[in-house]
Amino acid sequence: MNLEEKINQDIKKAMLAREKEKLEALRAVKTALLVAKTEKGASDEMTEETEVKILQRLVKQRKESATIFEEKNRKELAEKELFEAKIIEVYLPEQMSDEELTKQVQKIIDELGAKSMADMGKVMGRASKELSGKTDGKAIADKVKLLLMS
Repeated sequence: MNLEEKINQDIKKAMLAREKEKLEALRAVKTALLVAKTEKGASDEMTEETEVKILQRLVKQRKESATIFEEKNRKELAEKELFEAKIIEVYLPEQMSDEELTKQVQKIIDELGAKSMADMGKVMGRASKELSGKTDGKAIADKVKLLLMS
């Protein structure tokens, strides 16, 4: 069963259970997938990689919104955004732990022979490609900086 079918099933379940907040998050995912499928130049079938990128973008948007709401002392809106982010994260592949990320990035640095921050672009390019979907880009960038500076 592909992601779209799974989302549709979960929307029906949320409707029957009257889970309003969950329903909103699932409808946002469905909308984002639909928009991506109907964009100019898009094919009818989406790759799993594309779906993961869309889900990651949605989670990132919600977390950024929650941060802004917290800064503006709108706790109830921040909680809503974080709840939706949690719902969407369920559909993402399992994320790497910090320990695994450190090992992978260090391996890439060793393979490329990177020595300083000047090599960050090379390391980031390869790390982003290899670790796509397993963790977010900001975590990769932070880990690359940390390891190149030490």
